[in-house]
Amino acid sequence: MNIEKRVKELVEEKIADKPNLFIVDIKMHSNGKLIILLDGDNGIGIDECVQVSRHVGFHLEEENVIETAYNLEVSSPGIDFPLSSPRQYAKNVGRNLGIKMKDGAKREGILTGLTEDAITIEEKVKEKGKKAQVIESVIPMEQITETKVLISFK
Repeated sequence: MNIEKRVKELVEEKIADKPNLFIVDIKMHSNGKLIILLDGDNGIGIDECVQVSRHVGFHLEEENVIETAYNLEVSSPGIDFPLSSPRQYAKNVGRNLGIKMKDGAKREGILTGLTEDAITIEEKVKEKGKKAQVIESVIPMEQITETKVLISFK
């Protein structure tokens, strides 16, 4: 039985009545650590993580899905965790993003919008000898390898 698939079913069952919550990632690591990352359109609280943890833990024990000792961790993705789903992009509109492109280029800009297959950012572009200009760029999702929210401490 695929552990991650069963865990996904259990999480979906538990958050079914909370449409603002969604799964970001589920990973069973070889060191026995099972990590479930959840988020919400308006963030996610510790209570919601605890409820999911209890539900999943109870059923995994009951069904004896994992035969070895494991450590279950349910949390929201840290600020340094790359964005992966359209819902994560949507909740970060207005924030500054760092984007790694498939061609190796790095781009930075404020997320102003998104469609199913592309994001729109406002980025500063400076040409030699000219003043930097803010332009709006549409970047297809398929050209992106990683996107992170950039935090400024200025």
